[in-house]
Amino acid sequence: MADKFPMTPACHVRLKAELKHLKDVERQQVAKDIEVARGHGDLSENADYDAAKERQGMIEARIRELEAKTALAEVIDPTKLSGERVVFGATVTLEDADSGDEKVYSIVGEDESDAKKGRIAITAPVARALIGKSVGDTVNIRSPGGDREVEIIDVVFKAIE
Repeated sequence: MADKFPMTPACHVRLKAELKHLKDVERQQVAKDIEVARGHGDLSENADYDAAKERQGMIEARIRELEAKTALAEVIDPTKLSGERVVFGATVTLEDADSGDEKVYSIVGEDESDAKKGRIAITAPVARALIGKSVGDTVNIRSPGGDREVEIIDVVFKAIE
């Protein structure tokens, strides 16, 4: 398990809100569902009871996961960072050496990665290849589609929502 979970302030707020919702709403609702299902009699053949117990287990597991992540969160605000070096929170513009295509990626925590929004987890191979590099550096990126060479065109630090 990681010592710290790097995340942006927006992700930290979202995880804390999810945790509060699970504890204050979902946990109570599943307890009521279990009580109602118990009232239906024989628990050995009671699908509602089984489903409610399974949901309760999933809710409790997610609560434990969120409690650990928020307790060990290393909240990093990209707007307070600067420089030309790629670090957590950086938004990086890359140019493909072969095609000339540009791609923009923000390097974020695992709980906020979203390829469609151009957010890649700091643990992803592309992010690991970029970390520590600077504007003007050429980086070889290994991907399932084959290796490709990219140049770091720009590194900016802005809020990641």
